[in-house]
Amino acid sequence: MDKKIQNYISELKQGNKLSLARCITLVENSLGGSEEILRSLVNYKNAPIIGVTGPPGAGKSTLVNALIETLIQKNSECKIAVIAIDPTSPFNYGSLLGDRVRMSNHFNNPNVFIRSMATRGNLGGLSAKTIEITDVMRSSDFDFIIVETVGVGQSEVEIVGLADTTIVVLVPEAGDDVQALKSGIMEIADIFVINKADRAGANSFFKNINDLLHSQPNKEWNIKVLKTVASKNEGIEELIESIIEHQKLNLINQNKIQLLADKIFTLVTHKRMQNLSKKRIIEELNLIQDFSNFNIYSFSEKYY
Repeated sequence: MDKKIQNYISELKQGNKLSLARCITLVENSLGGSEEILRSLVNYKNAPIIGVTGPPGAGKSTLVNALIETLIQKNSECKIAVIAIDPTSPFNYGSLLGDRVRMSNHFNNPNVFIRSMATRGNLGGLSAKTIEITDVMRSSDFDFIIVETVGVGQSEVEIVGLADTTIVVLVPEAGDDVQALKSGIMEIADIFVINKADRAGANSFFKNINDLLHSQPNKEWNIKVLKTVASKNEGIEELIESIIEHQKLNLINQNKIQLLADKIFTLVTHKRMQNLSKKRIIEELNLIQDFSNFNIYSFSEKYY
């Protein structure tokens, strides 16, 4: 193994944030040394992964910001990592990575590490490399790892296979709660957070969500429904208590084989897809002069 990579791995396990950032860059971009880094990973503290998902505008970033602030107020030595996923443009492949701006209050805190990642066209609310990046972070010295998904709506169910505790953030204007609970994103929550609860209709929405959940009890964990106003840090302590309560039940172990299988399936899928380039497909499509007899299925077969 390259000596530089060995040093990165050693420093990563000691909590060196610069080495952590370099390891993440290597792994995210599949650069030289990334495979060695991944094979060397150990769960140092086995930090819980908290997934925060929900529709756009629900205040996920503000909620994460409030979680960080409250956790640090409760324990100044608490070490927190955040992965903020932002959508990638399907046209120029760029990404705003705006969560770095929204969480700027914590950049100077040595116990907080924030990394923005682009989806790079991946569906499900996560980047294709999120599993690997969270495992890299787990090999460092963090107490909590928070993953915030892009906020694309009902397709963000990938987070449930990654997170130990999944938080679904909603707002009073979410609309017809009966219909909402039928959609994919509503079936993955360990904790529902009705954010911006100082708005009209919050109490009614809270009651209806509670009533519907209680009609479908979960024997292992009674799904929590909480109200917060993240911009004012209201309800955040209760949310943290619920997260810790869920972690103590250790339900993740009861589904360990299934979750490991899901992760391995995802990793193998991404590995097999790594040589498939959308840029190359576009280049080959540009060579086609006449699309009148074009068949997308026959064209796609060459990439199988």
